[in-house]
Amino acid sequence: MLQFGREICGDLATATTREWLVTNGIGGYGCGTIAGVLTRHYHGLLIAALKPPVGRTLLVTKLEETATYQDQTYALHCDRWASGAIVPQGYRHLERFALQGTIPTWVYGLADAQLVKQVWMEQGANTTYVRYHLQRGSGPVQLALKALVNCRDHHHSTRGTDWRMPITALPHGVKVLPAKDATAFYLVSDRGDCTPQHEWYTGYDLAVERDRGIDPHDDHLHGATFRVTLAVGETITLAATTAPPATIAFQDALTRQHQHERQLLAAWQTDWPSPDPAPTWVSQLVLAADQFVVSRSVAGHAGKTVIAGYPWFGDWGRDTMMALPGLAIATGRPDIARPILHTFAQYIDQGMLPNTFPEAGEAPAYNTVDAVLWYFEALRAYVAATADNALVEELFPALADIIRWHQQGTRYDIRLAADGLIQAGEPGSQLTWMDAKVGDWVVTPRVGKPIEINALWYNALLIMAQFAEQVGRDSAPYRQLAAHTRQGFQRFWSDELGYCYDVLDGPQGNDGSLRPNQILAIALPTSLNSPETGITAAPLLSPAQQKAVVDVVARQLLTSYGVRSLAPHHTDYQGHYGGDPRTRDGAYHQGTVWGWLIGPFVQAHWQVYRDAALASSFLTPFTAHLRSGCIGTVSEIFDGDPPFAPRGAYAQAWSVAEVLRAWRFCAAMEHLSDNEIKHFV
Repeated sequence: MLQFGREICGDLATATTREWLVTNGIGGYGCGTIAGVLTRHYHGLLIAALKPPVGRTLLVTKLEETATYQDQTYALHCDRWASGAIVPQGYRHLERFALQGTIPTWVYGLADAQLVKQVWMEQGANTTYVRYHLQRGSGPVQLALKALVNCRDHHHSTRGTDWRMPITALPHGVKVLPAKDATAFYLVSDRGDCTPQHEWYTGYDLAVERDRGIDPHDDHLHGATFRVTLAVGETITLAATTAPPATIAFQDALTRQHQHERQLLAAWQTDWPSPDPAPTWVSQLVLAADQFVVSRSVAGHAGKTVIAGYPWFGDWGRDTMMALPGLAIATGRPDIARPILHTFAQYIDQGMLPNTFPEAGEAPAYNTVDAVLWYFEALRAYVAATADNALVEELFPALADIIRWHQQGTRYDIRLAADGLIQAGEPGSQLTWMDAKVGDWVVTPRVGKPIEINALWYNALLIMAQFAEQVGRDSAPYRQLAAHTRQGFQRFWSDELGYCYDVLDGPQGNDGSLRPNQILAIALPTSLNSPETGITAAPLLSPAQQKAVVDVVARQLLTSYGVRSLAPHHTDYQGHYGGDPRTRDGAYHQGTVWGWLIGPFVQAHWQVYRDAALASSFLTPFTAHLRSGCIGTVSEIFDGDPPFAPRGAYAQAWSVAEVLRAWRFCAAMEHLSDNEIKHFV
């Protein structure tokens, strides 16, 4: 359990930088600050996925709580207004905040009374529960709970003074119909009285949005007031939901969430045979990993996908494939990987995977060179964990077609060149993971032969050779292609620089910028001659070159929370990520630290030094990070300059996944036999 006392909760500047997140497994979520102050457009109790896992819409913003105890009134909520005023200041009554599993829990001290508040979501439903429990006191507490509602895209803001929402009284609640063609939603409780209201509260000030150069003001509608008197030991539970009230199962709702979490941890612990108990922070990340795995219907059939990050990302092809080994295999849940791999396979086209998942009536966007190459690695990790040769047999024709398209050429001039390397990119395109673009400005175009793309290509070819042998096909063509790529790959090495070029044969020649992409040439499992891979493969770089790369990345790019995207001595280096969208995107891959890169760095470090404990030590700072930013999870990015403040999406799938995968990799190397290791990579 991650928890804070008054030293954090009572400091507004600090308490507003600590955020919480709950999710429902279909793309919906709730989030906020532990102080209760709204700082983002995305803060709310119920952001429903009306077209799961997207169509995310803010419906219920918050409950503004007032408690009366022993003739004393305590405002427990906190708001920052456009005037700059912070009224009321309920955080002053917050005695403790804790994350119990994935359930945010507030403990308010009211003289000798103690009131506990918890928030969670029903899995598989757009339903958020808020529970209040009077844990201690010498008399009853009267609670008045003002429900603030809205109905807008979670990216936007509201100006609502002229907006009339029909609000209908129900037993213990209300029905809200924001507009004639909108989705109705409900606020209901398991006890107490409810009175419909209709009063707009205007001018909420959103500090984070101001820092991001976005509209910092928002309005919310006071739609209902709930009142209840709690004796010691009693509770009231409210549900904010799009489901008909009669279907809300208040009884055992909290137990169901606890059971869901126990099942996640049991699956992970059962799959981890080490006699040594895992650190508690790893267990926390196992729970965090589940928040990104969501259901998605494909052609009328149930499927799975991965939300790239909260609060604003959807399910993206590249992010899904990069995160899948950590989210599914490292957590002991390979069963969730199969439907995801199967779902995305249906959208392979001209040898490519879509970067963003297509919505109804929309055409997929095939503007990524690496998503499909990460697909091979995700599939390899899944098959290594499950020996599911049936899936390999089913997908093999599509995989072979991917290789053929790369040989003959596909979109964006992606093709296999005469030197055995993959060429990718056209003017105005941004195809690699370093894909920031502002208007017509491609910040890091990387047109030419990017190093990580060719490491992934080599990886894919060796995986195809292995798969071919598993299903009785000829593996020789893939091994021959791999040998040609390995020979050409030496062009990346620069004796003068002492490390690898980032891109070869670009419009301005070879790019010698010191970037982290070269560590993938060492870290990818199938490019190693090490005990954890079932594929015999010659490494892309010599032992001396590998050591030089790891050492220079460690000296100039490594930070506490990941790896910088550009070395600080470069003229384009940006050490702070912030400001308006253009400024932020200009810094996104120009020095900003990326959490996911810690995974390949740790694995590359192990490959060079073969010291699992030393490699694992680079993950230690994340144990502290779980107590900052969004509690219990890992941020997308961090400033390039110390103290490496968390930025971007506060919960990112591939960040969580790679920390988990790297920890498990090191633990496996330290504790398991060579034969057992093969199962876990």
